[in-house]
Amino acid sequence: MSVVRSQQQVFLRLLRSLQPDWRRDLSLPQRIQHLLARDRAFGSRDRRLYRELIYTTLRYLPWIEPLLEPDPDRAVKITAWLAAETRDTLTYRTELCADWPVTTSLAQRAQFLDADSTALLPTWFREECPAVFAPDELEAQLARAPLWLRLQTDETENVAGDFSINGWNVQPSPLLPSAWQVLGEADVTKSSSYTSGRIEIQDLGSQLLLEMVGLEPGGRWLDACAGAGGKSLQLARLLGSKGNVDAHDVRPAALSELKIRATRAQTGNLRTVTKVPANDYDGVLVDAPCSGSGTWRRSPHLKWVTTPALVATRAEFQSRLLVQYAAHVRPGGRLVYATCSLSHRENEDVVQAFLAARPDYETVAFARTFGFAPQGAGVTLLPARHDTDGFYVASLRRR
Repeated sequence: MSVVRSQQQVFLRLLRSLQPDWRRDLSLPQRIQHLLARDRAFGSRDRRLYRELIYTTLRYLPWIEPLLEPDPDRAVKITAWLAAETRDTLTYRTELCADWPVTTSLAQRAQFLDADSTALLPTWFREECPAVFAPDELEAQLARAPLWLRLQTDETENVAGDFSINGWNVQPSPLLPSAWQVLGEADVTKSSSYTSGRIEIQDLGSQLLLEMVGLEPGGRWLDACAGAGGKSLQLARLLGSKGNVDAHDVRPAALSELKIRATRAQTGNLRTVTKVPANDYDGVLVDAPCSGSGTWRRSPHLKWVTTPALVATRAEFQSRLLVQYAAHVRPGGRLVYATCSLSHRENEDVVQAFLAARPDYETVAFARTFGFAPQGAGVTLLPARHDTDGFYVASLRRR
């Protein structure tokens, strides 16, 4: 049996192990990681190959899943053809797909396979965000998500030198000079720039949110749903040495990770709090837990496990969080609401309901929009425009 034929069989075995749960398991990436890590026969290149093939399957599931039982060889070939060409997939793809055309767009791939590109997103989601079904947005949804970094230092030449030594190419964003896109394959966590806190991994879209609302240096802010703290660290840097950030989350493990990141970045104006102090803040960021539809290109399994019921449940929770933490904003202070969702029920509907119930809050014009059109109090960041994940942000002030 040839090497590639053996890899095909292993790939099919992995898919069959995952198939019972890929439409219901929110934690599927952890299962994939465990599945690949526990097989000692896999080297690092094997893991990268199978990971790319598995995630390609999840991105294009409606095109591949129906063939797994009646025609597994065709399912495998289609997956290889659709997978990104990397140093780990090159030989595999070349042997399997040499007789198939090289395509440059989703429309060409759909035409060759006589498939429907709009089927690659859940049908019910069209009511939540019709814009994401436009051709350019569909194209972005099916592409691998890029790796974006945020510089936590003004001494960019040190980071550039470090990356040059490692043979890694980067490209600064024209929108934010402190945002760099990594071109090609690179494990930046192994770099001295990462271990010394000079860079953080953070999607460009995530970085744009706080830049859009126009924060003034100084002041005391609360990051109410900090998680592991990507935006907390960015917020602390934007506020500067005269500002302070209290980072709160109900998950102790997330706050522990944030403490590690803050120490690595030598962020002296940020502290983690397990209980929100009873005093008012100059600003509160509510980066609310959501369905994650803005991250579907990065986490394609979420397309198939997210349901309208889950979106409704998240929206109810987000509304409660917004009301809860709005109470901590001083008169004249700012309230920023954000999600990594593209669902109007989790975004515009939550903010509109909040404003209707709270006449003491008003909308604030955005300092920058980066080409997106504000709608009411908020802006939706669609992935295709700047090669990012999808986000929503609303900018409010307490009267």
